[in-house]
Amino acid sequence: MKTIVCFGDSNTWGLDPFQGPRFNMEQRWPGVLRGALGAGYWVVEEGMGGRTIVYDDPVEGFACGRDYLIPCLQSHTPVDLVIMMLGTNDLKKRFSLPACDIAKGAGVLVDLIRKANYPRGYLAPQVLLIAPPPIMEVGRFKEIFTGGAEKSLKFGAYYADIAETFGCHFMDAGKIIRSSPVDGIHFDPAEHAKLGQAVTEKVKEILG
Repeated sequence: MKTIVCFGDSNTWGLDPFQGPRFNMEQRWPGVLRGALGAGYWVVEEGMGGRTIVYDDPVEGFACGRDYLIPCLQSHTPVDLVIMMLGTNDLKKRFSLPACDIAKGAGVLVDLIRKANYPRGYLAPQVLLIAPPPIMEVGRFKEIFTGGAEKSLKFGAYYADIAETFGCHFMDAGKIIRSSPVDGIHFDPAEHAKLGQAVTEKVKEILG
């Protein structure tokens, strides 16, 4: 049994851009991945709304990915692959971060995964770094993410550089899906399905 941990934010958790309930397990992209891979794989969903990469959120709090990442992975050890898609929340105006620094933060997490000590001598998992798709400044999140749309257009290139630097696997979600025009941040069910299928093909390539 190969274990895959999907570490992300509300788009991994499955938040509905129409403010409805959380998408069900089969609709969320990690669930699509689970269904497509079938027997022999265990897909763990570790999505949390508001999660940032390395910065503490002074407003929402308790959402720093760096603080939770290693305890999370140790609790699920042995892990074969970590799929990480973070960076959207770091676009919030309150952080005032350029896209290049957000990507560098992702590199910090990749490095943590590779260098951490895991129980019983298990080896570090492989990493699939996914660049989040561009956002739109619309709807109820427009003010919070002011200036973020332009920055998010640079994610693909910067994240690709980080993946090359740290020798991890890479995907650009912006070439596969788009954020919902309703709130500009989250994914519609059809986009979850497309992302899940694309990730499935990549995982098969990585783990066989």
